[in-house]
Amino acid sequence: MYSLRLFLVATIFSAGTVNATDWSQWRGPNGNNIAPEGQSVPTQWSESQNVIWKVEVPGRGHSSPTIIGDLIVLTSADEAGQRQGVFGFDRDSGKQLWGTIVSQGGFLKAHQKNTHASATACSDGKQIYATFCHHDKVEAVALDLKGTIIWQQDLGGFRPKQYEYGYAASPTLYNGTLIVSADCDTVAWLKAVDVKTGKTVWEQKRPQMLNWSSPIVANVAGREQLILSGCEQIASYDPKTGKPLWSTPCLTMATCGTVVWDDDTIYASGGYPKKETVAVHGDGSGVVWQNTVKCYEQSMLISDGYLYAVDDQGIAYCWEAKTRREMWKERLKGPVSASPVLVGDTIYASNERGMTFVFKANPQKFEAIARNQLGSESFATPTVVDNRIYLRVASGEGDSRTEMLYAIGL
Repeated sequence: MYSLRLFLVATIFSAGTVNATDWSQWRGPNGNNIAPEGQSVPTQWSESQNVIWKVEVPGRGHSSPTIIGDLIVLTSADEAGQRQGVFGFDRDSGKQLWGTIVSQGGFLKAHQKNTHASATACSDGKQIYATFCHHDKVEAVALDLKGTIIWQQDLGGFRPKQYEYGYAASPTLYNGTLIVSADCDTVAWLKAVDVKTGKTVWEQKRPQMLNWSSPIVANVAGREQLILSGCEQIASYDPKTGKPLWSTPCLTMATCGTVVWDDDTIYASGGYPKKETVAVHGDGSGVVWQNTVKCYEQSMLISDGYLYAVDDQGIAYCWEAKTRREMWKERLKGPVSASPVLVGDTIYASNERGMTFVFKANPQKFEAIARNQLGSESFATPTVVDNRIYLRVASGEGDSRTEMLYAIGL
């Protein structure tokens, strides 16, 4: 199961563009972890209930499934052999179609809750883009939909010194560029490269601090902004040029989740060395509110004016987004690393032990629907496309550990 093999292509894909219902990058089509409207996803499942298919995933990784047309893409790593790769699966059957090794050796030390394939791949419907860290650097790779490498590019150094916890930030796509971040205490940068060639379009220095959040482009406060939390701030950049727009001092040094936003406000949470969740004005004019809730690994959700979060210990919260007023909180069960996803009016939130809690996005009260156990380990955030929820889970430990991808549907 740890052998990453190069598979011949079994299917020719006709997809050439990203559909509105594709889950083509980290946090979905709109970057907010909200599934497209009209989904009918099961709220209950088990090994024998509502499983359309399941397939073994080679190696180990915490990246989420990326879906482009009939293709599912996952990154994974063989930790014993120090190989990193990108894998393609058929969405209808789950069959593995191809696997492409993109690097060999040079693994950095990583936290036990991290992997060497934690960054989620993204796609513009023509190519697949993935980032990996090895040999003290971050490398980006572009592949076609058949798994053939188009280009590989060393983007910059990455070598944490104080805490050797590894790399985790997912890349994002914007207007023909791939935007990648790398924050650590020895070198820190934010860079955009051309998706056709891998050549640098712009580069921006970042504060030299440990941080693992992913950049995201949001339309907030009347303009497109590239937003990144962490390093004791929320910072905004022009996604076209990389030019800094503003930064608001807040939060803490290390965050892992991706910001969420509404029309004029940005929300984020962090976890080390202090606990804090904040709301800041989307024009950079300051902090709106803050509290001491710690959502370190996971991102939050915002819907209809309410902010939903599940903290590290598995406590679910609902706040009125503009005022910080706590509507309710409910103890589920932790620890939690995966981010919750919203499907219609229903939230799906998985903990690290393979249990997914399903409850209503109801600001008036906590309304539980189901608890579903699958495997014994779950760090990857679920993906929802065309009435199915895709879950990457694992069972067993050590040499007996097996990682699986499940398609759950009615």
